[in-house]
Amino acid sequence: MEKLKRHISLSEVYGSVETRVKGPRWKQLFAFFGPAYLVSVGYMDPGNWATDLAGGSQFGYSLIWVLLMSNGMAILLQNLSARLGIVRGRDLAQANREAYPFYINIPLYILAEIAIAACDLAEVLGMAIGIQLLTGLPLVYGVSITVLDTFLLLFLQKLGMRRMEAFIIGLIAVVGLSFLTEILMARPNLREVATGLIPTLPGREALYIAIGIIGATVMPHNLYLHSALVQTRKIGTGAENTRRALKLNFLDSTIALNLAFFVNVAILVLAATVFYKTGRTQIASIKEAHELLSPLLGNTLAPKLFAIALIAAGQSSTITGTIAGQIVMEGYLQLRINPWLRRLLTRLLAIIPALIVILLFGEDKVDNLLVFSQVILSVQLGFAIIPLIHFVSDKKAMGDFSISAFIKFLSWAVAIVLVYLNVKLVVEGASGFFAGPGHIAWKGALIIFAAMACLLLCYITLHPWIGRRARRASIEVHKPAEGLADLPVPVYSRIAIALDFSSSDGKLLAYALGQGGKDSRYLLIHVVESASARMLGKESDDYETRNDQERLELYKIYLQEKSIESETFLGYRHRSKEIARIVKEQGADMLVIGAHGHSGFKDFIYGETVDTVRHQLKIPVLVVNV
Repeated sequence: MEKLKRHISLSEVYGSVETRVKGPRWKQLFAFFGPAYLVSVGYMDPGNWATDLAGGSQFGYSLIWVLLMSNGMAILLQNLSARLGIVRGRDLAQANREAYPFYINIPLYILAEIAIAACDLAEVLGMAIGIQLLTGLPLVYGVSITVLDTFLLLFLQKLGMRRMEAFIIGLIAVVGLSFLTEILMARPNLREVATGLIPTLPGREALYIAIGIIGATVMPHNLYLHSALVQTRKIGTGAENTRRALKLNFLDSTIALNLAFFVNVAILVLAATVFYKTGRTQIASIKEAHELLSPLLGNTLAPKLFAIALIAAGQSSTITGTIAGQIVMEGYLQLRINPWLRRLLTRLLAIIPALIVILLFGEDKVDNLLVFSQVILSVQLGFAIIPLIHFVSDKKAMGDFSISAFIKFLSWAVAIVLVYLNVKLVVEGASGFFAGPGHIAWKGALIIFAAMACLLLCYITLHPWIGRRARRASIEVHKPAEGLADLPVPVYSRIAIALDFSSSDGKLLAYALGQGGKDSRYLLIHVVESASARMLGKESDDYETRNDQERLELYKIYLQEKSIESETFLGYRHRSKEIARIVKEQGADMLVIGAHGHSGFKDFIYGETVDTVRHQLKIPVLVVNV
């Protein structure tokens, strides 16, 4: 865990993809393509399946226009997010931290983390259901297995940004091809499908499903994600390069999100053709839809493809959700933790409630939990969209790249519609809770939370007009430079050198001599690691111990010939502990030590001497890569 010292988003992959490539135009376009595909998986995750299946099975093709309208909203908002990252070099979390005071950013951060945990809950349940449908494994075991994808994410991060994007696109292709195959099996009437593009709402229940489809479309974490992912491209400086990047990212977003739109349409059309047309209009769950595919389509391939697509959708979404979590934590708190720990915490926050529901109430309640996760996401949406529109509308910060009056009008219209529909969805869900029996304390807590959320939403909406704070850096780690003229220059009089009698000793001695002055004294340290030394310590007198002492004396003679004062010290048994002990006992004010550059499994085999020593000392430690 560490405090960030750079104000860039996803610093390990920032600007890692070169876009100014030579060659055909398709190569230049290909260099920009990628970020939007990672974002698009959020629009086809398991949380979207339930609304698509319900819409198709209950109302046939009549709600396809709702998917089309939702896709247009998504393209607009994701392009605003990409614009923020390209023009200002800020992700949404960093921009929020810059714009709002601490007491506003903390609840915004908490809400963003809750949204990511809720999204991950949907992915956990989706993958677990997919595993159960494919293998018959009980759901509780499927949920537990999903924790293993922590290691998959670590592997992908080591491969680099482009390979991670390729993996995600591969999973998207699995989802798309699975549903394309199933559509070909179902053979829908294309003329009837086209009628779904005409806006109609056949009844009050259709309105409720339409609200669910729209509400599940834009995910809050995707807005954080996209504003950071576009910064992985090295676009160069100047207005021309920025304009080119905006244009190509718009193309990237349009293609990727339209692919996600076709996947959602495929799910709805499949449900309409297979279920609605055969009178099965009350499909209540993903598992029920899976069970009916085989008898209604007359083959066993369709349900298998359905389960595989569900697993692929869940896995791709969970990877991007973790990256979004990293962006949110780094942007709001300037805090970075190890990726595996971040992934494990996020996954446990999703697994624990899923396991509790399954163990206490049974697998039948899992679909209710899936719906609940989407309601939680709905609550967060306004807290991401409204600040985003403010930021890309700000002419002082965005300059010539601030959005036009027409785009601003469209953006606010979309924001109002989405916030209204999501609030309506939440209110309708809460009304049932208040009407039923329950402890008054829980109901009171819900009312207080709702009131605070409304106040927070009002604040961020009116903030640009109720008074502007002095703008501060989004990652405020550099305080004003004061007193630079009086910097004390340290003088090291006793410099310890940890030698291992390899070819790198000369390099270590050279670096150590570069740190000292004419009156410095050098402490030559070596730890004997023979079997005798490990058992007897100082009492050891074997060949290796004597040979090591002689070699230290040779180094001392070499330094004396150069008029450099030095002392020799042998340590025994544990290398890191002995180096730290000798350094402390001899009062050294600097240590020079070599690092061999191994990590991971080699650290487990050879040990982590440098880190162990460094944490035991309070003096400067110069680590030399050898």
